[in-house]
Amino acid sequence: MKSFSTKSTAPAIDRRRFVAALCALAGAPALRAQGIGMSPFGAQDTVAPAPTLRLKDADDRLVDLAQYRGRVVLVNFWATWCPPCRKEFPSLGRVKKLFKPDEFEVLAVNVGEDPDTTFSFTGNTPFPILFDRDSKTMTAWKVRGLPTTFLIDRQGRRAFAATGGREFDDPEIVALIRSLP
Repeated sequence: MKSFSTKSTAPAIDRRRFVAALCALAGAPALRAQGIGMSPFGAQDTVAPAPTLRLKDADDRLVDLAQYRGRVVLVNFWATWCPPCRKEFPSLGRVKKLFKPDEFEVLAVNVGEDPDTTFSFTGNTPFPILFDRDSKTMTAWKVRGLPTTFLIDRQGRRAFAATGGREFDDPEIVALIRSLP
């Protein structure tokens, strides 16, 4: 009588490539529907306060979303191994430069990596890079794929959300940011 082995004969899956493929697919339908490299943000079903976001930056300083009340804040969840994240990342710096510091901020939340891993990729950005090493913040914000971006209005409410890559300095997105109360 033969016994069944508990070992799988299937090839091992490279976790990072698998997750990167899922990330790319998450944004693909919206991008195809637009026929261009970015899709608009979707309005949130209810205007509710944004979840807590308190994370450390590369210098081990605590950054709290609440300290940006009175400004529109773009919160971007990303990782260096995610191709759409890597593609859209430069546009975060470009859109940041289109606004005065007291009216708009970008918070880039890296998921699952450390400052040493991200430094060669991020370099000297004009906005804070925060680290969600245990993915608890990502879970609290109900992020389902990377990249995911939220626009927080001046009152600290989640106004818009988008999954998948974008060019944040696109005139349509810039106008949306300017229109938030």
